Amino acid sequence: MRLIRRSRQLHGWLTVLLLAVFALTAAGCGNEQPAAGEGGAPPQGDLTLVVGAYSVVKDAMGEILPGFAEKWKADTGQTIVFQQSYEASGTQARAIAGGFEADVTLLAMEGDIGKLVKAGLVEKDWKQRGGEAGMVTRSVVALGTREGNPKGIHDFADLAKPGVKVLYPNPKTSGGAQWDINAIYGAGLKRSEEQEGAKDPAAAKAFLESIHRNVESLDKSGRASMAAFEYGVGDVIVTYENELLARIAEGVKYEVVIPKNTILIENPAAVVDKYADKHGTRAAAEALVDYLTTPEAQEIFAKFGFRPVNRQVYAAHESQYPVPAGLFDISYLGGWEEVRTTLYSKRGIWYQVLAGI
Repeated sequence: MRLIRRSRQLHGWLTVLLLAVFALTAAGCGNEQPAAGEGGAPPQGDLTLVVGAYSVVKDAMGEILPGFAEKWKADTGQTIVFQQSYEASGTQARAIAGGFEADVTLLAMEGDIGKLVKAGLVEKDWKQRGGEAGMVTRSVVALGTREGNPKGIHDFADLAKPGVKVLYPNPKTSGGAQWDINAIYGAGLKRSEEQEGAKDPAAAKAFLESIHRNVESLDKSGRASMAAFEYGVGDVIVTYENELLARIAEGVKYEVVIPKNTILIENPAAVVDKYADKHGTRAAAEALVDYLTTPEAQEIFAKFGFRPVNRQVYAAHESQYPVPAGLFDISYLGGWEEVRTTLYSKRGIWYQVLAGI
């Protein structure tokens, strides 16, 4: 049975890989250069700012960056242009650490910024220098189903039902996937508290295992996983709430299910200090990070389904964002350092689940 299941998963992975390649080619979700100007030449400006971000914010940043450029022009008289790259969060963090000289980065989770701190590229005090304690958007891990919810999905436990095909990305490359796994594992801990009166890591691992058995494929990024779902792969996707809300706003007939116990997602932005100083772009880089939490930028993030960190904007949209009874944050799992050790180390719970041990 294990061989059959692995064969089925391999077939699913290959199918989704082809779909994801097609989607990325069609949508241009990989690395980007500035749009060509007249005669095919790149646009020229007084200042070029390099932005390296995780794939999920691509659409929102497409509207935010022109607004920032307009403000920068009004404030300084300088014309600013952008070079942009959008990848899975873990992939982007590794690229920046490996020499991709981004001035500003937006990543899926604090831990990926931490990799840049360890690489000596971002100062340790980055959380005090921009955003809401360094964060520029929030969301929750949600479940997306086909129109009418034909499989009757109401909570994480339903993902373990026979015949339910589940999608979520690979946490080795995707920050979004780590949020997904954290949410499921944390929901397992919550269940054990409710049933046994205390957190039981073994029960939480078994809960995660029961869901992972139904996983159809592990994609590179949250955006690639969403693309596969849109092409008809799977019955339910574990993803950011904002990904589903953005698709629904475009007319796609998905159902959004917010599990009773799920995790609060917080997404950071930071100046990549070493590269900004090298390029002489620090003032603009810091201004962009600050701009991401202005009402103007936060309204755009809200348009694309993110939960605003700006209190004024959140209050205006609060009715759109249900707060589940068992909502928890990363501190419930002990913080990112504990999570990296417990779940994602070489002998951690996730790798035990993946290996079936």
